[in-house]
Amino acid sequence: MKNDNLIIKGPRQPNIPWEERPSSCKDVLWRYSRNPVILRDLLPDSNSIFNSAVVPYGEGFAGVFRVDDKNRRMTLHAGFSKDGFKWEICPDTIRFEGADPEVAEWVYGYDPRVTFIDDHYYVTWCNGYHGPTIGIAWTDDFKTFHQLENAFLPYNRNGVLFPRKIRGRFAMLSRPSDTGHTAFGDIFYSESPDMEYWGRHRHVMAPAPFEVSAWQCMKIGAGPVPIETSEGWLLIYHGVLRSCNGYVYAFGSALLDLEEPWKVIARSGQYLISPREIYELTGDVPNVTFPCAALHDPDTGRIAVYYGCADTVTGLAFGYIPEIVNFTKKTSII
Repeated sequence: MKNDNLIIKGPRQPNIPWEERPSSCKDVLWRYSRNPVILRDLLPDSNSIFNSAVVPYGEGFAGVFRVDDKNRRMTLHAGFSKDGFKWEICPDTIRFEGADPEVAEWVYGYDPRVTFIDDHYYVTWCNGYHGPTIGIAWTDDFKTFHQLENAFLPYNRNGVLFPRKIRGRFAMLSRPSDTGHTAFGDIFYSESPDMEYWGRHRHVMAPAPFEVSAWQCMKIGAGPVPIETSEGWLLIYHGVLRSCNGYVYAFGSALLDLEEPWKVIARSGQYLISPREIYELTGDVPNVTFPCAALHDPDTGRIAVYYGCADTVTGLAFGYIPEIVNFTKKTSII
């Protein structure tokens, strides 16, 4: 593992799920040998479980999971795990409390992220309010969820909070979009003093030119919560290629400036993971690998990335943060 001088921030997490790199694997990230880690029918009424968020909690882990039911409604469920591999997902959907009735009416919710900031676990998700926008709630126990105001006007997706305030303000990445299967999308940065009023919007990244990096040439969006390192915020993000066989979702990495995260230091021209295995190629939406969560341990540099596969099941991949940082710089298109 190179880049041994890299400083990685965050609490120690020696118990994150882990599997050693196979001797035959030369990739920066490698897939869990028993993927998918979460099956589509883990709940009696689930059609699919994917694009979900997990965090360390207590002596194990907790999370918010996207569950599309057999009515094909997009719902959110809480879940718990002792080891990050075997999950118990609550059969009842999350019921958010405390929101103004104007935004409290449930329409749909999908693709959550969870971030621990200032003693609360904040959940962001794509919330239905006259189209998709970014919903926000907080919880202390993953049993009671307190909903706040939506962050932005429709249309927006992929709201991802930074794990600490930047210059005294909460900070979020998002991807303005439209009502459907958006054929465009740049990543933007926004700040808030109180998690209600959002401003100071800044452009971060656009899709890459096809001839430069085709896997991310149509649209891009933030993935897991950024990881703070001495070389910048490590952001894992998804990119989309419009191929002759439809959309293909892969994911790569970028480094963002620590105090001005709209400034990109490096951005991988190659992908880290792209659909290859049968559970990524075949499902309700073929050819999708979509990262929403990452667990990491600063002491060992290990990272475990949870990602949605074909909009049907959840996969898990492993790697070392110093290697990902080196990969990002080595293949950078900046």
